[in-house]
Amino acid sequence: MTAEKLILAGDIGGTKTKVALLSKKEGTLRAEVKGTFASGEYAGLEPVLKKFLDGRDVAIDCACFGVAGPIVDGQVETPNLPWVVNAEKLADMLGLESVALLNDLEAAAYGIFTLGSHELFRLNAGTERRPGNKVLIAAGTGLGEATMYDNGSEYHPSASEGGHGDFAPTDETQIDLLRYLIEKFGHVSYERVVSGPGLRNIYDFLKETGRSAEPDWLREELAAAADPSAAISRAALAGKSEICVQALHLFVSVYGAEAGNLALRGKAIGGVYIGGGIAPKILDKLKDGTFMRAFVDKGRYTELLSGIPVQVILNEEAPLQGAAYYAAFRFHG
Repeated sequence: MTAEKLILAGDIGGTKTKVALLSKKEGTLRAEVKGTFASGEYAGLEPVLKKFLDGRDVAIDCACFGVAGPIVDGQVETPNLPWVVNAEKLADMLGLESVALLNDLEAAAYGIFTLGSHELFRLNAGTERRPGNKVLIAAGTGLGEATMYDNGSEYHPSASEGGHGDFAPTDETQIDLLRYLIEKFGHVSYERVVSGPGLRNIYDFLKETGRSAEPDWLREELAAAADPSAAISRAALAGKSEICVQALHLFVSVYGAEAGNLALRGKAIGGVYIGGGIAPKILDKLKDGTFMRAFVDKGRYTELLSGIPVQVILNEEAPLQGAAYYAAFRFHG
């Protein structure tokens, strides 16, 4: 394995942890080996890395990990996983002077720089402007958000925990959904609605408030499913169940509205990206106009939002590639 640098990168999510060794040679990155691990089966990131590196005689030059959660003083307690990830402990384990930790959406934002046009699907053409900030929103196990500040020569991704901001309903059904979720959770963030578990929350709301009936076959299927939210999505896209169709429609509408909110907060005239594991799987629904109608429905700012490019990231490994990109080209630890 001849390379200028050997990089260890990871994308740590509440459901899956992806790890890769990549070589950097002549300014390009190439994945040499990858591994995917079920996060819930491990007590922390260190056991995952030990298993991944076991039997591999490699000299790692640098490492970076994108982690779903707020990183403070080189450490993060993951909100959707009982892990504490500490940069100093990882550096000691790997024999490095330092290790970079990024919020997972910050890593995904860097990953955008590695994508080809075939790895993106355009929901709205718009006009990309320079200088012009970009934003990224990504629903998966949770809801992540990031801003990419444009200084005129390069973009600077900035992490946020915006997905945990208060859910703001936009119509009577969503107001009732908020009341339902307040009774269930107390505080209701956008993540309670726009995420894998959020889709299940919407489904339960429709069922328990009598808005739509749950057929027996679907009840049995969801009870047996390892991922009920994925089963709801599949049934909706196939048109097999009205309650699933309604749930996915409401999910995508709220997703679009919050993407529009993020575009306003970041003044994202450079573009909006939709990342995460859910978007590529529900692309047909995203394409039907529901998302973009909610995205642009901002009163006096409808025209501004209508001119913003909106693209779906099709490559689910963008956060992993972004962590590697940061380690190779931006990290000075």
